[in-house]
Amino acid sequence: MHPQRLDSQDGEIEAVRCEQRQVAMALTEKNVRDLALLARLEISDQEVAELLPQLESILGFVHKLSELDTSDVEPMTTALDVDNRWRVDERVPGLTREQALANAPASDDECFQVPPVLG
Repeated sequence: MHPQRLDSQDGEIEAVRCEQRQVAMALTEKNVRDLALLARLEISDQEVAELLPQLESILGFVHKLSELDTSDVEPMTTALDVDNRWRVDERVPGLTREQALANAPASDDECFQVPPVLG
Protein backbone atom coordinates (compact mmCIF):
# COMPACT_ATOMS: atom_id res chain seq x y z
CA MET A 1 0.00 0.00 0.00
CA HIS A 2 1.25 3.47 -0.84
CA PRO A 3 1.23 5.99 2.00
CA GLN A 4 -1.12 8.91 1.50
CA ARG A 5 0.27 12.31 2.36
CA LEU A 6 -2.11 14.69 4.12
CA ASP A 7 -0.98 18.31 4.27
CA SER A 8 -2.41 21.26 6.15
CA GLN A 9 -3.25 24.45 4.26
CA ASP A 10 0.27 25.81 4.57
CA GLY A 11 1.87 22.38 4.10
CA GLU A 12 3.72 22.56 7.41
CA ILE A 13 2.04 19.71 9.31
CA GLU A 14 2.20 16.38 7.57
CA ALA A 15 0.48 13.12 8.36
CA VAL A 16 1.17 9.79 6.72
CA ARG A 17 -1.67 7.27 6.80
CA CYS A 18 -0.41 3.70 6.90
CA GLU A 19 -2.12 0.37 6.36
CA GLN A 20 -2.68 -0.11 10.12
CA ARG A 21 -4.55 3.25 10.13
CA GLN A 22 -1.91 4.87 12.30
CA VAL A 23 -1.07 8.49 11.75
CA ALA A 24 2.31 9.95 12.65
CA MET A 25 2.32 13.72 13.05
CA ALA A 26 5.40 15.66 12.05
CA LEU A 27 5.54 19.13 13.55
CA THR A 28 8.14 21.69 12.66
CA GLU A 29 9.81 24.31 14.82
CA LYS A 30 7.79 26.88 12.87
CA ASN A 31 4.58 25.20 14.08
CA VAL A 32 5.75 25.49 17.69
CA ARG A 33 6.68 29.15 17.21
CA ASP A 34 3.31 29.86 15.54
CA LEU A 35 1.49 28.19 18.41
CA ALA A 36 3.50 30.21 20.93
CA LEU A 37 2.64 33.40 19.04
CA LEU A 38 -1.07 32.54 19.14
CA ALA A 39 -0.76 31.90 22.89
CA ARG A 40 1.13 35.20 23.28
CA LEU A 41 4.20 33.38 24.64
CA GLU A 42 7.81 34.30 24.06
CA ILE A 43 9.86 31.09 23.88
CA SER A 44 13.56 30.55 23.37
CA ASP A 45 15.17 28.19 20.85
CA GLN A 46 15.82 25.75 23.70
CA GLU A 47 12.14 25.84 24.72
CA VAL A 48 11.09 25.21 21.11
CA ALA A 49 13.33 22.14 21.03
CA GLU A 50 11.85 20.91 24.34
CA LEU A 51 8.23 21.59 23.35
CA LEU A 52 8.39 19.99 19.90
CA PRO A 53 8.47 16.32 21.05
CA GLN A 54 5.97 17.06 23.83
CA LEU A 55 3.46 18.52 21.38
CA GLU A 56 3.99 15.63 18.96
CA SER A 57 3.27 13.23 21.83
CA ILE A 58 0.09 15.11 22.72
CA LEU A 59 -1.10 15.06 19.09
CA GLY A 60 -0.37 11.33 18.92
CA PHE A 61 -2.45 10.76 22.04
CA VAL A 62 -5.33 12.82 20.68
CA HIS A 63 -5.20 10.83 17.45
CA LYS A 64 -5.30 7.58 19.42
CA LEU A 65 -8.38 8.85 21.29
CA SER A 66 -10.07 9.72 17.98
CA GLU A 67 -9.92 6.03 17.02
CA LEU A 68 -12.30 5.09 19.85
CA ASP A 69 -15.92 4.28 19.00
CA THR A 70 -17.94 6.70 21.12
CA SER A 71 -21.28 6.24 19.36
CA ASP A 72 -22.83 4.59 22.45
CA VAL A 73 -21.39 7.08 24.95
CA GLU A 74 -23.73 9.76 26.28
CA PRO A 75 -22.36 13.32 26.16
CA MET A 76 -21.34 14.60 29.58
CA THR A 77 -19.87 17.69 31.15
CA THR A 78 -17.72 15.84 33.69
CA ALA A 79 -16.34 12.34 34.12
CA LEU A 80 -17.54 12.30 37.73
CA ASP A 81 -21.12 11.63 38.81
CA VAL A 82 -21.69 14.81 40.83
CA ASP A 83 -24.48 17.32 41.27
CA ASN A 84 -24.03 20.94 40.35
CA ARG A 85 -22.82 22.65 43.52
CA TRP A 86 -22.99 26.19 42.20
CA ARG A 87 -24.82 28.82 44.15
CA VAL A 88 -28.23 30.03 43.11
CA ASP A 89 -28.15 33.11 40.90
CA GLU A 90 -29.14 36.12 42.93
CA ARG A 91 -29.25 39.74 41.89
CA VAL A 92 -26.61 41.75 43.75
CA PRO A 93 -25.51 45.35 43.34
CA GLY A 94 -22.81 45.86 40.72
CA LEU A 95 -19.90 48.26 40.61
CA THR A 96 -20.51 51.96 40.39
CA ARG A 97 -19.09 53.71 37.33
CA GLU A 98 -16.33 55.22 39.47
CA GLN A 99 -15.39 51.81 40.90
CA ALA A 100 -15.30 50.22 37.44
CA LEU A 101 -13.09 52.98 36.02
CA ALA A 102 -10.82 53.31 39.08
CA ASN A 103 -8.07 50.96 37.83
CA ALA A 104 -8.44 51.64 34.11
CA PRO A 105 -5.19 52.74 32.44
CA ALA A 106 -7.14 55.41 30.54
CA SER A 107 -10.68 56.71 30.96
CA ASP A 108 -12.76 59.83 30.80
CA ASP A 109 -15.57 60.51 33.26
CA GLU A 110 -17.84 57.92 31.68
CA CYS A 111 -15.97 55.31 29.61
CA PHE A 112 -12.83 53.25 29.26
CA GLN A 113 -10.51 54.74 26.64
CA VAL A 114 -8.82 52.26 24.31
CA PRO A 115 -6.57 52.68 21.29
CA PRO A 116 -8.29 52.54 17.90
CA VAL A 117 -8.51 49.01 16.53
CA LEU A 118 -9.36 49.61 12.89
CA GLY A 119 -7.05 52.50 12.23
